[in-house]
Amino acid sequence: MRELSGFDIDAGGGVSAPLRYHVNLLGRILGNVIREQAGEGIFSLVEDLRHHAKAAEASRDPVLFEEIYHRIHSLDLDDIFWLIRAYTAFFHLTNEAERREIARINAEAERSQTDQTPRSESILEAVFKLKTSGQSYESVRTLVDRVEIEPTLTAHPTEARRGSILFKQNEIARLLAKVSPDIGLSAAEIGKRIGRIHREITLLMVTDDIRADRLRVEDEIENGLYYCTTSIWETIPRIFADMQEAFETYYGKAPDLPPFLCYRTWIGGDRDGNPLVTPEVTREALAVYRKAVLEKYREELQALWQQMSVSALRAPFPPAVAENIAGETDTVRLDPQFLHRYRHEPLRVKLSCMIEKIDRLLADPSEAGYTAQDFETDLCLIRDALASAGLGAVAREGRLNDLIIRARVFGFHFIALDIRQHSQVHEQALAELLRQAGTVVDYASLPEDEKIQLLATELENPRPLVGCRTELSSATADVITVMTLIRDAAPGAVQSYVISMTHGVSDMLEVLLLAKEAGLWGIRDGAVDSRLDIVPLFETIQDLERSGELMAEIFQNPIYQRHLAARGNFQEIMLGYSDSNKDGGYWTANWSLEKSLSTLADICRDHDVDFRFFHGRGGSVGRGGGRANQAILAMPAQSQNGRIRFTEQGEVISFRYAQAPIARRHLEQIVSAVLQAASPDHCGIECSPPMRETMEAISQKAMAAYRDLIDDPAFWNWYQTVTPMEHIGRLPIASRPISRKSARKVQFDDLRAIPWVFAWTQTRYNVPGWYGIGTALSTVMEARPDALGMLREMWRGWPFFRNLINNVQLEMARTHLTVAAFYDRQSSLSFHNRIAAEFERAEKAILAVTEQAALMENQQVIQKSIRLRTPYTHVLNLVQIELLRRWRDAGADDDALGALRHALFLSINGIAAAMQSTG
Repeated sequence: MRELSGFDIDAGGGVSAPLRYHVNLLGRILGNVIREQAGEGIFSLVEDLRHHAKAAEASRDPVLFEEIYHRIHSLDLDDIFWLIRAYTAFFHLTNEAERREIARINAEAERSQTDQTPRSESILEAVFKLKTSGQSYESVRTLVDRVEIEPTLTAHPTEARRGSILFKQNEIARLLAKVSPDIGLSAAEIGKRIGRIHREITLLMVTDDIRADRLRVEDEIENGLYYCTTSIWETIPRIFADMQEAFETYYGKAPDLPPFLCYRTWIGGDRDGNPLVTPEVTREALAVYRKAVLEKYREELQALWQQMSVSALRAPFPPAVAENIAGETDTVRLDPQFLHRYRHEPLRVKLSCMIEKIDRLLADPSEAGYTAQDFETDLCLIRDALASAGLGAVAREGRLNDLIIRARVFGFHFIALDIRQHSQVHEQALAELLRQAGTVVDYASLPEDEKIQLLATELENPRPLVGCRTELSSATADVITVMTLIRDAAPGAVQSYVISMTHGVSDMLEVLLLAKEAGLWGIRDGAVDSRLDIVPLFETIQDLERSGELMAEIFQNPIYQRHLAARGNFQEIMLGYSDSNKDGGYWTANWSLEKSLSTLADICRDHDVDFRFFHGRGGSVGRGGGRANQAILAMPAQSQNGRIRFTEQGEVISFRYAQAPIARRHLEQIVSAVLQAASPDHCGIECSPPMRETMEAISQKAMAAYRDLIDDPAFWNWYQTVTPMEHIGRLPIASRPISRKSARKVQFDDLRAIPWVFAWTQTRYNVPGWYGIGTALSTVMEARPDALGMLREMWRGWPFFRNLINNVQLEMARTHLTVAAFYDRQSSLSFHNRIAAEFERAEKAILAVTEQAALMENQQVIQKSIRLRTPYTHVLNLVQIELLRRWRDAGADDDALGALRHALFLSINGIAAAMQSTG
């Protein structure tokens, strides 16, 4: 076995023995690799700073932090590069060890579960709870028939790692699963396996962390597609099998399941603020997704062909099989010798016909003779034939059943593409069209009621606004071209059009009129024909507060009522967690969202409109992140109807879908939560008038404190100076700019929520996840003697409130004010004492409400993970602070600036790995 003399991480502190073993093993290997590549001097530097950081964290003595900073201050840039690489690699490896630990714990829990003690947060547990609450087979089957869960992948710029790094991390995780102290292998074999990990870490250390060029949209499409064709493709049948197993376990039979879990994407269709998402890119995205799923189907059909060597001489099939094949061979050309050779194996002949049809679709994308429904029908024919021949187990389980599930879930489009655009773009395009038509000179200046009347009139008018040869501006032409693309797309490929910054009824009617212009929407024989769901996105606090009023108004609009009738009286509504948080702070954003969910659900029901909420959540708490299943269970009862969408972005996608076991655990938790929340017996805690009054008071105080900070005239200059925001904006991690306007002179209102949160996370302040709550809670508790008692009662009994406080605790536990103070010192202005005082108020108030001795005391596993990471993160932060200082002092030296910028990029990447969060 290779002698390992690397870092002695000593990952004790209460972590499990397997995790401790893996973290310590990876630390020793990493130290060995650094010795080999950089020499003893760099190894000693990394090790010395590591020990100093641990001592500084243990004592919280600012003098020790100063000593670490001065040591870094004296280093040349080459040594700093090695420091960043070493500590970043440590976090990459630790993250994989923790992910491996999650998979191990889940597998262990699954092995030990019984029918009466199912695994926590599993589909089996959800159905067990439904059964024990008295729900019949029919009622649970009806519930599952209604469930629609649609995770939606987006290309938001929150994944700082290159694909090459992700690939190596996944390979190390795979190898790590094969090494443990009790695996029962010889020392020689364990040594070989450790040697493979050593080689992968060696390659990791010589792989660039930062991309050479900014991602193109085409790259983002391929990245998203990677997860679709690997872990998602593999996991979907497992989730459906879990559901069938749960039915069989508790009801003795299982229904033919509908596609209750499907995927959507914004990648290639999110045009809001991204000029690189052109109509041509959207067209290419649709083609790429279709080609990928057809290729996956072809692979599966080939594998099925090898498996289905069933002879009609031994297993008689019903006549319908022969009749179907006879019809197929009249239209599909198969070699006569092939047909003769396999004349007694009809299923192979049938599968060969299907492969030939798939090949035609791949060869000619315009070919429409074989549909997704035809494909599913063919698969079901094979299934039924096997069942009729007495091969029921083969029909119901295994590769064929998995493929039928995939055909229902993925169709021929793989993953449905949403189109998103800003409401202002629609208004500008329509203003041009109406001006060209001679209808109105300045549409944008009209009052809202006149806009609505004009739009309704034009929607009723059968003639188009302009002719096909009318010359339009490129922006307006693009809008119409996208509508035409949607019109011509395959069924199911594009289903929703999301309107960013929806402020009024006219914003929704404008999209209908633009769709009408492209022949995507129209009135035919008195009835509306519409192939598109119009999805308003409410993002700001003001828009959330007005969302109920707006939806009530549009539900009463006669033309929109006809549109809804054409869409099955169904309305999807999207709620933005990012901009609302940036606008009003964490508490107010979440309370506004909670109220909006209740109000909107009531309004939809009052107007007999079926609905689905689409939650625009980010990865960080400051953008609506946190555990998705707990968030679902914490939503108001009236909003729970089994239908839900939510975004998954950047580092969230790679965390949840890089490995199939983690993907399965994530999805089963979601399905379990939706089943329980949508069941007739689920009664969420009703928000009583006193609770609502308390929440309103806290919300008002919290937003006032938050706005008081960010509206301070000196704040924006301070924020730009002390955070690495400028460099985050230049990171080549996505195609989308950090602002909807110029990225060079960004103001607060223009800055997107992702870089806003990203920069705060880098500095360890984490302000978007907690600021204002200390002032709000303490003020309310001081003003009302009974407030603390009520808050404790809300903490114990109201899932929404508990989830809110737990997320705040998480962000505060990851905050480190001693390190953050070093960032503050870069500016002649200072906001540190102000932020620190608010933190102290928040900590004191939360501990009083939760009756804990320390933050996160009720979440020990996360607390221990933070403690393991914190000392090592300090080094990267202090390195970044030194690099920011050198950047400011470099002046116009292009060579120095280029090297410093690269080092800063690496430091941002390293801290993101340490914090397991970007924006």
